[in-house]
Amino acid sequence: MREILIVGGGYAGFYTAWGLEKRLRRGEARVTVVDPRPYMTYQPFLPEVVAGSVEARHAAVSLRRHLHRTRLIAGSVTEIRNATHTVTIRPESGPEFELHYDMLVVTAGAVTRTFPIPGLREQAYGLKHVEEAVAIRDRLLTSFDRAATLPHGPERRRLLTVTVVGGGFSGVEGFGELLGLSSALLKHYAEIKAEELAFHLVEARGRILPEVTDRPGEWVVRSLEKRGARVHLNTQLVSAEKGRVVLSDGTEYDSGLLVWTAGNASNPIVHNHTDLPVDERGLLTVRADLRVGTETEVVPYVWAAGDDASVPDLAVGRPDARTVPNAQHAVRQGKRLAKNILASLRGRPTKDYVHHSLGVVATLGLGRGIFQYRRLVIKGFPAWLMHRGYHVLAVPSWERKARVFAVWVTAAFYGRDIVSLVSVQHPRAAFGSSGEPRSGEKSADADAVGR
Repeated sequence: MREILIVGGGYAGFYTAWGLEKRLRRGEARVTVVDPRPYMTYQPFLPEVVAGSVEARHAAVSLRRHLHRTRLIAGSVTEIRNATHTVTIRPESGPEFELHYDMLVVTAGAVTRTFPIPGLREQAYGLKHVEEAVAIRDRLLTSFDRAATLPHGPERRRLLTVTVVGGGFSGVEGFGELLGLSSALLKHYAEIKAEELAFHLVEARGRILPEVTDRPGEWVVRSLEKRGARVHLNTQLVSAEKGRVVLSDGTEYDSGLLVWTAGNASNPIVHNHTDLPVDERGLLTVRADLRVGTETEVVPYVWAAGDDASVPDLAVGRPDARTVPNAQHAVRQGKRLAKNILASLRGRPTKDYVHHSLGVVATLGLGRGIFQYRRLVIKGFPAWLMHRGYHVLAVPSWERKARVFAVWVTAAFYGRDIVSLVSVQHPRAAFGSSGEPRSGEKSADADAVGR
């Protein structure tokens, strides 16, 4: 039986495996997915996880619950050697081992791009995974709890200061949701006033949301500033040592929460640990039918899609155009990939991937959003409804749709939950101390959020 090995269980990998399961005949091939996480993260929901509008577990789609006939390996691929049709796998436990494949699908996904900025790795959170979104939310809620007990001064100002670096969709949506959550918290914290909150959005370019045109992007900036935020354009983070934020425009302040969303980088396994062809950005060179290779030379039995693949964008009409790394493309590439792999197995011609954009939509906090399709721009509450409607339809499986919708309905009547569960990061702290306060410490939980 032929072995189809899928490296990565994100959007593209999950939809490829799901599509193959539905169409493969018994005994035709075996599908194996290798990923260190047992779930696919539905990343468009992460900003709402931060705000508490979506439960964290509802933004994670279980691989085992939906891939019933796929072999799942919990581990990371550390090397791909296509010359011998083998990969090296580092499992979550146990020694590394090699796995042979007949057909390879690389959908490893991108990683957060970082720079050697002093203090960045020690202080910042990313926003690509559920765990990060939960930690950001708990950090903010715990900061409010601690600030409410402090007198006015530097430590209180630090705890109530939030910085998000990166003005793309992930950064702007996360920033808008954090701003909305903080504003909503004020009615529960009589000790804290709105003017004490300080929110900074830092973007190296001269505009935010590059996927929308200039005027809608400018409207978003004005909207955020009217809500009390400060947007730093043409500005870079210079340092974040010990929580002291230094920006290239000369601004300096202490920030209790720092979130880094400044772009993606190719996965190291693709960039550094494979003999497959990559371009100057470290992305796999991919044809329009999602085979790895060029129009004149193809790598047999190897396919790729998603953020790590440089896929021609035939809808644009320019020979140098490549699809942008977003969920809209990754999901559809995964579906096309499953059909093309099946066609290849059965000796039928493959089809090129072509997708005309459905427009872009972003949430800017509860009840606020923006949508653009060509020249059509919708702002405010209608755009926010469109955002929710689109993503509840797009998240895979009716089970997940129902759970997310139920949380939204509950929140509409009772509001969102504002309990911090930061203590789960140190579950044995109370047991180990037998409930006794630790002298010289604020608490183990405070240390967890006060790095």
